[in-house]
Amino acid sequence: MTSRLPGCTIARYSSVLPTAANWKYGPVSAGIKRLGLAVAAVFAMGFGTLLVLSYLIPADTVRERVKAQIQAVTGLDPVLSGDVAVSLFPTGNVRFNGVSLGDQRADAPALTVEELVVRLRTLPLLTGQIEIADVTLVRPTITIGFASDGSSNWSGHVDTLARALQPSPDRVKSFSEIRISDGTVVLRNDAQRVVETLTNVEFALAWPAISKSFAATGRFAWHDQPIDATLSLTDFVAALTGDRSGFKLRLSGAPLKLAYDGYISHRPTLRMEGALSADTASLRDTLRWASQWTAPVGGFGRFALKAQTNISGRTMSLSAVNIELDGNVGEGVLTFGGEGRQLLQGTLASDAIDLTSYVSTFRLLANSEWSRQPITLAGLAGVDIDLRLSAGRMTLGNVKLGRTALAANLRRGHLTMAIGESQAFGGEASGTFGLAQSDSGAAVKVQMKLSDIDLQAGLGELMGVRKLEGKGALVVDLASAGNSVYELMQGLDGSVNLTSKKGTIAGLSLEQLLKRFERAPLATRGDFRSGKTPYEALSLDLKVTQGTAGIQEMRMDAPALRVALAGSASVPARELDLKGVASLVTGRDAAPSFELPFLITGPWDSPLVLPDAQALFNRAGATAPLLDAVRSRFKRGQPAGDTATPPAGAMESPPLPPR
Repeated sequence: MTSRLPGCTIARYSSVLPTAANWKYGPVSAGIKRLGLAVAAVFAMGFGTLLVLSYLIPADTVRERVKAQIQAVTGLDPVLSGDVAVSLFPTGNVRFNGVSLGDQRADAPALTVEELVVRLRTLPLLTGQIEIADVTLVRPTITIGFASDGSSNWSGHVDTLARALQPSPDRVKSFSEIRISDGTVVLRNDAQRVVETLTNVEFALAWPAISKSFAATGRFAWHDQPIDATLSLTDFVAALTGDRSGFKLRLSGAPLKLAYDGYISHRPTLRMEGALSADTASLRDTLRWASQWTAPVGGFGRFALKAQTNISGRTMSLSAVNIELDGNVGEGVLTFGGEGRQLLQGTLASDAIDLTSYVSTFRLLANSEWSRQPITLAGLAGVDIDLRLSAGRMTLGNVKLGRTALAANLRRGHLTMAIGESQAFGGEASGTFGLAQSDSGAAVKVQMKLSDIDLQAGLGELMGVRKLEGKGALVVDLASAGNSVYELMQGLDGSVNLTSKKGTIAGLSLEQLLKRFERAPLATRGDFRSGKTPYEALSLDLKVTQGTAGIQEMRMDAPALRVALAGSASVPARELDLKGVASLVTGRDAAPSFELPFLITGPWDSPLVLPDAQALFNRAGATAPLLDAVRSRFKRGQPAGDTATPPAGAMESPPLPPR
């Protein structure tokens, strides 16, 4: 049976009847409500207290106490010259306008701050105590200057700061964080006349209020590139006083990523020991960004470095170096530094090096002609280099070299490369190559000796001449100046000596040709650029003057053939203008049985060889009948006793008949 109350149902009053849950948790809920009321009351009292304090505590008192705490914690004495705004409600903070830190050596302040914001701790403030929670420097300008004697405008401030941070039972432990917002750092070196500016500086400094360590994390912009940075010191006081301290640095940005993990000290001079690593997608872009140095055209792309670092004064030594540049990997040691101009020295070894990208500017040939592309050497003047390189294999374009030892020396824009040993073109190469800027563009000097090389491969890759086959030696001593390879060839001066034994001349069978002319001098005319001419010995001495190579001496000896050659070749035009005599012999010391003068003309990679027509007519005896016929006709039409000479040209040999 259902119970009912007068005029209503049980369901209507169920919301007001106590349930099991109401009976079980009712007292707890009431307790929470009372606690909430108590907390609210406390907060209300706190806010009320802050509100009252904001009127009771004078602004000058707050300013002096804040300044005293900053001085007690840092030892520094900032100058508060601007207005002061104190706000204790709803949170405590003090704003100072126009704050500076005086420079003890010069008139310019070491630090100026547009606005110094000090946040106060809330709980001590409720009891009327002024304690700093953190400090923010808004739009500060930090000037760090170094004089010619090595002293800094921060030297006195650093000493003061180090004394303030020394462990002491009376030391005030207050704020432990300093922030820098939208700051500017100016680095100035009077001796080297260098001024660098870091902008958009945003950093959080973990001040060593309790521990000895110091850390800074944030970012800045240098040369319009944002860089994320992290720095930490295991012993901040030791680092300030110049003693040894653990040191870590991380820089990360689009131009460069760099990490250092080791130790640092600067008494009596700067010393750093630790592991260094760096990498960038383009070393060329990084060098241009960091130092405004434009590297020579070609290469300087992907770069990575890992090494153990030892910095002493202005010299940085890298050991256990593992370096990668444009896919080339090397190991060795490097040193960078020195007084005045900076010098990079070192020794690197690699299994294989590809230098193709670095010599792209100095491409010799373009479509069978000397390259007219301007040579750019502006980047050579930016740094001094003294490197020793060794590689099991080396590649320069189409040139493949074996084991190679190379020394590169770059001083004030003058590059000298010395090859001590190189397996080149099946033989060996040694010598020097010099390159420097000149008024006309580039000055080049080459002194090379190639011994026992494959002539077809060597001369083909170096000069585009592929007619000589066999082994030989080439000695080159040349110099020139010009704005392109073509201009260099126009001004070329020096000498070239070529010797070879047991080789062949491709494109000409001279012995067979002479034998045909010996049998029938007028029976053969045509293109003689076919076959091969073997030889026992070949020697060629050239003197080069303003791009014209004149033959001083040229001889070729074969078992049944001798050739002597004279004339010149135009190096810029790559054309030959030579005259020679080819002789058939039956023995080494025997007199020639047949001699034929000839001409060599045209491009030197495909010259035209022409026999002397007058010699062939004389050999065939064809001129005698023609001359007799002319004389007979002249005499029949002439009065008796007339001894007039034949008309001009009658005694000359006629030209060869058409083909």
